[in-house]
Amino acid sequence: MGDRTPDRTQRLLNHAAWDTFAAMGVVRRFAVAGLDEAARRPGRRGALRIGALDESGQEKKGEATAGVKRQHMGCAGGVENGINTVHLSYVREKTGHALIGARQWIPAEHIADPVKSLVTGLPADLVFRTKGQLAIDIMTEAFADGVELDFACGDEVYGSCTELREFLESHGQGYVLRVPSNFHLTLARGVTVTCAEAVRPLLKDTRRWEIRSAGKGSKGDRWYGWAWLATASPRHYLLVRRHITTGELAFHYCYVPEGQVLTLTRLVRAAGLRWPAEEDFEFGKDCFGLDQSQVRLYTAIARHTVLVMAALAICAVTAALLRDRTDTQAPPPVRPDQRPPPDPGMIPLTVPEVKRLLAAATPRPPGHADHWSGWTRRHQARSRWYHQRTRLARDTAIAQVS
Repeated sequence: MGDRTPDRTQRLLNHAAWDTFAAMGVVRRFAVAGLDEAARRPGRRGALRIGALDESGQEKKGEATAGVKRQHMGCAGGVENGINTVHLSYVREKTGHALIGARQWIPAEHIADPVKSLVTGLPADLVFRTKGQLAIDIMTEAFADGVELDFACGDEVYGSCTELREFLESHGQGYVLRVPSNFHLTLARGVTVTCAEAVRPLLKDTRRWEIRSAGKGSKGDRWYGWAWLATASPRHYLLVRRHITTGELAFHYCYVPEGQVLTLTRLVRAAGLRWPAEEDFEFGKDCFGLDQSQVRLYTAIARHTVLVMAALAICAVTAALLRDRTDTQAPPPVRPDQRPPPDPGMIPLTVPEVKRLLAAATPRPPGHADHWSGWTRRHQARSRWYHQRTRLARDTAIAQVS
């Protein structure tokens, strides 16, 4: 940012007077409008609009941060000490995606503890909300801003939330939500079974499965076997994905409102567009420090998230608008033995590359890098000295006891 110390940024996050969630609304409207404009380019007509719900974690040390506790952290691959935030990513098929909503999950015991609430800066009117309920809050804000989606997508955390599914249906919002194998549904013939039981007849009939792509990854199409089952409701379906090699199954409970196109192809496309949210987390963390807030208070964490969302939105919209102009790749191969082209061309601008170009174009004061290197090392030396003094006092007490 060009500052000589982090003091101004800390003040912006902790003490400055600004409406955090109003700013989040500005970011949301900018990202949606920019990606929608890019999607109107030739060749992108009919691209789906997806709202992908997912949570992202940030590992923390100690117990002084708002919402911190030992919990499952996807970023750590297990149970670790940290915080979790529910996010909504706006995905335009074949165009781009960006984070447009967020709410931090706070454990009930923190809200019930007046001392903990005061120390971590929790609002006095804050009530406990599950991750599914936080998703409802985020979706409510998105709908209020006029965001239109073809489908809402999410993993089993959100698919298992009855309140969220009912909320989406009451707003006429279609969804394709992952559900666990023990999720109960009523089939067309009126029998209530679990997903695992419902799929057994399908596993015996290979003609019921279709091989379709769940979207393109960095190495090409992601192929799976797909099948679907009707339920007692004419608007609800069970979509089943089967891994071609391992046979692993994944279940999606789908709702398609009256008047909306209903095809297997459309549901498969929607299911495959949940993953860009993970890419948003990757870009947010690697490029903009989404998991490096260095703050502890509830409002400061939310403000840091908003600033990261703004930076990500700017780069995502820029990359989407320049996609056609910067994509010079050679045609993909059509034969396994095809010779490589003399010039492979270049992939379109990506979010990390746009960020790098914008950072390189930003003027910095002379000696800025050297100053920050010195400031950081001096700060670390001061911290080390205080830690050593604290440990010295502890070691002295241990020596006296022994």
